[in-house]
Amino acid sequence: MSMATEVPELAARVRDRLARHHPGAPVGELTVLPGGHSGLTYEVAAGDARYVVKAVPPGQRPVGRNDVLRQARVLGALAGSTVPVPGVVAVDETQPAWFAMDFAAGEAVEPVLDDHEVDHGTSRARMLEIASVLRRLHGTDVDTPGLDAPAPLDAAGELARWSRTLRAVPTELRPGGEELLARLADDVPRGLPPVLLHGDFRLGNVLCVGERAVAVVDWEIWSVGDPRIDLGWFLLFADHRNFPQLGHAVPGLPGEAELLDTYLDGRPALPAMDWFRALGRMKMAAIMGHNLRRHREGKHHDPDQERLPPTIAAMIRTARDILG
Repeated sequence: MSMATEVPELAARVRDRLARHHPGAPVGELTVLPGGHSGLTYEVAAGDARYVVKAVPPGQRPVGRNDVLRQARVLGALAGSTVPVPGVVAVDETQPAWFAMDFAAGEAVEPVLDDHEVDHGTSRARMLEIASVLRRLHGTDVDTPGLDAPAPLDAAGELARWSRTLRAVPTELRPGGEELLARLADDVPRGLPPVLLHGDFRLGNVLCVGERAVAVVDWEIWSVGDPRIDLGWFLLFADHRNFPQLGHAVPGLPGEAELLDTYLDGRPALPAMDWFRALGRMKMAAIMGHNLRRHREGKHHDPDQERLPPTIAAMIRTARDILG
């Protein structure tokens, strides 16, 4: 679907900037790129090159997931690093702001959740590959020029953030949720030195070609904080049993222990990982409950959402069991 008629000002600004970047080359129309979860996401061709454009929706404030310039900042700071990211080719801060980045070829497949045809050996290799990518991301200097990193968010801050999301879910959809939040709040671990966090690091947000990771994408909620926040979330996606009624087994997929060994690369084990595993499950329950609420309010139509209540409850129950 072409959006040129719906966002003519944005389309004109993008064409003008890319025409200067590709003198004499034709610049195509903006077309919606499926799968975007923040702002407006388009694809556009300029000559033989392809780009992804992310823009603030007209009339909306550039905050939260719509703060596309914040996303451009982290991509620019990681350019040329050992963390593969798309290259940023244009940034326009005039509101509604937008930026353009290279279109990274590849596929982003979540093995235990997506319907896909990726063979088991490739899925296994990709999981181990991105465990190493996560280690390199966490080794990034948070004072890298241009990053303008926010103040670090510790474990207590991360718990408070997702507690608000879970409590916005109707009580009947999150049985045992308050008990889980209380138990997490009663035993918040001591923090580790803050690192650069992706916020939603998993194979579904990493474009791969074959067994190789070519671009980490979807940086809407990047932050600085405890590395175990990213790690506890990433490990959820190693086991289909973490997603009752939704996940499916993938033979040969590395388990948590192997992924942790790959991530640590000979370094000492990280303390209090069970707390962060439970936090990850609480976060997943909060996100699922939020999506289900939006579906029932008619804001996000997805019939599959109706299968979620048992999964939300199971996530909360499993998180409580992990805490002992």
